[in-house]
Amino acid sequence: MIGEHPYVKWAIKAIETYVLSEMKAQPSSDLPEDLFVRTAACFVSLHTISGELRGCIGTIEPVYKSLCEEILENAISAATKDPRFPPLSKNELDSIKVNVDILSCLEKIDSASSLNPKIYGVIVKSGWKKGVLLPDLEGVDTVEQQLRIAKLKAGIIGNEKIELYRFTVQRYL
Repeated sequence: MIGEHPYVKWAIKAIETYVLSEMKAQPSSDLPEDLFVRTAACFVSLHTISGELRGCIGTIEPVYKSLCEEILENAISAATKDPRFPPLSKNELDSIKVNVDILSCLEKIDSASSLNPKIYGVIVKSGWKKGVLLPDLEGVDTVEQQLRIAKLKAGIIGNEKIELYRFTVQRYL
């Protein structure tokens, strides 16, 4: 697995430990202190060496007591519980790239004109249905594409009334 930033290294350790032993990794003392004192929502994304998505799971608001635990749980889920993919196998560990995206607070917006798919991620909500799309994704160049994909993920069809939220991310590779 490939990754340089300490957040990414922690996600990789979480994935490798779980895939190899079905146990959760224990944080080491060399991890940055802010992982233990900060809370934040995050997504962990896995890609093949050729760049294809292999798993992505995250939270849009903090769920756990620390960013350390948020990354741990989302990394394991991205590798083993993304319903679009089979669980990551031991044989795939050396051919996966990992990203960790730390989300800003959500901001409710009144119209799509407040979006820019290179800068903002989006949440599209209609009743209990909710679709999330991270910013700056390859192949998503317009607000229309961003909203279409997020609505599709949520199962929102036609002219259902929607609420829009935007957020930024700090992306770690």
